[in-house]
Amino acid sequence: MFSDIFSSRSRIRVPTAEEALPGRDEPAFTLPERHTVLGNPLAGPYPEGLETADFGLGCFWGAERKFWQVPGVWTTLVGYQGGHTPNPTYEEVCSGLTGHTEAVRVVFDPRTVSYEQLLKVFWESHDPTQGYRQGNDVGTQYRSAVYTHSAEQAAAAEASRDAYQQVLAESGYGEITTELAPAGPFHPAEAYHQQYLDKNPAGYCGIGGTGVSCPVGVAKADGSA
Repeated sequence: MFSDIFSSRSRIRVPTAEEALPGRDEPAFTLPERHTVLGNPLAGPYPEGLETADFGLGCFWGAERKFWQVPGVWTTLVGYQGGHTPNPTYEEVCSGLTGHTEAVRVVFDPRTVSYEQLLKVFWESHDPTQGYRQGNDVGTQYRSAVYTHSAEQAAAAEASRDAYQQVLAESGYGEITTELAPAGPFHPAEAYHQQYLDKNPAGYCGIGGTGVSCPVGVAKADGSA
């Protein structure tokens, strides 16, 4: 059944909950205690005053590095978001049968860096018009996505998408395919994926932006200038 539905790239799609792999009740691995670059804990609960953002922009190895370099980011971790299978493994996610995207969780101090500034990093670090791929990485797990944790984040994400769509169109790009959805369960990835490019500086990084700058503060949540 699954091989027939998902074997052709031309028919690539996110499985339904009924089609997805069953998963497991508990994670199959243990999350490391601390971030190898920032030194802070990976798992919550996080200190009071910090906020959480979740982004999918292709292979999460390079995506995570983009965010841990931003001043005001307290910790980052990679995992699986937006799917159906509970506590999936990397191999299961890569099969296309869980519905997840490779995601980065960004815990940040809004007094130092705003959510809108993180959205700018997100948009400019990948090509959000590519659908179920980023560059040579093809699969639903590589789709562009923003998973929001509040109505304010949702409004900001929509406003920034619309503003970026305008400048992308002016530069000859097509429609943004980014998935905008409320955050659901975030399943941390295996230990070797966490801060992968810090542990392996010459490791693979498949993400790359369009070269088009994303405006910040131009479009307000209510659509006004």
